[in-house]
Parts: sequence; C-alpha cells; structure tokens
Amino acid sequence: MDKDLETLRDALLAFRSERDWEQFHTPRNLAASVAIEAAEVLEHFQWLRDGETLDDQQKAEVGKELADVFIYLVLLSNDLGVDLMSAATAKIQENATRFPVEEARGRAWSNKRKRPAGEQ
Repeated sequence: MDKDLETLRDALLAFRSERDWEQFHTPRNLAASVAIEAAEVLEHFQWLRDGETLDDQQKAEVGKELADVFIYLVLLSNDLGVDLMSAATAKIQENATRFPVEEARGRAWSNKRKRPAGEQ
C-alpha cells in the first residue's frame, strides 16, 4: 500500500475507533455511504448548463463531498482487505486491454456496446 494512503487509512481507523463506530461500519453501510456521497457530488452539477462551471466556493464544496467518497472507499477497502492502490493499478491495466487506443481514442462509448465501424 502507498505510504500516504496507509497513513490516511490509519488516521481514519483511529478516528472511527475512538468513536466506537466500527459497529455501524458494515460493508453494506460503507458501500451505501460511498453511493450516497457520490450522489452528493453529482448534485452540484445537476442543473449546470453545457459550458457552465462551478465557482471557487462550489468547487470547495465538491471537494468536501469527494473527500467523503474517498474516506468511505478507504474504510470499505480496508475492511474488505482490498489494497486500493493495487486494485486501481490492475484496473488501469485491464482497461488498457479492454479499450485499446486505436479503437477507443476520441470515443465515449464502451466496448460492451460497440458501434458499427465508422460510427462515433
């Protein structure tokens, strides 16, 4: 595990333990919390028009929500014994195989729903 991530994880585990929150942090509850916090990130973009951006205060608020998502991911991965750095590295390699540059460059669709040749 990355040293910085390990330090953060240890701080989160201490924070949780000091409050006796382990009893509430089941994998189901942590997974639900990831989804809930991710939805709170999305909420900031819900009614933006194309080309409209967030101001600095809104970006700071999104940053807080992203931190919540990250915190719950770190806790969930710890409790499930998943090394996030290794899992993310493996996923990048898997995606490189699934989406070869020559087929995927400039296209927003996945290879599960490939479009006919020549169609973007």
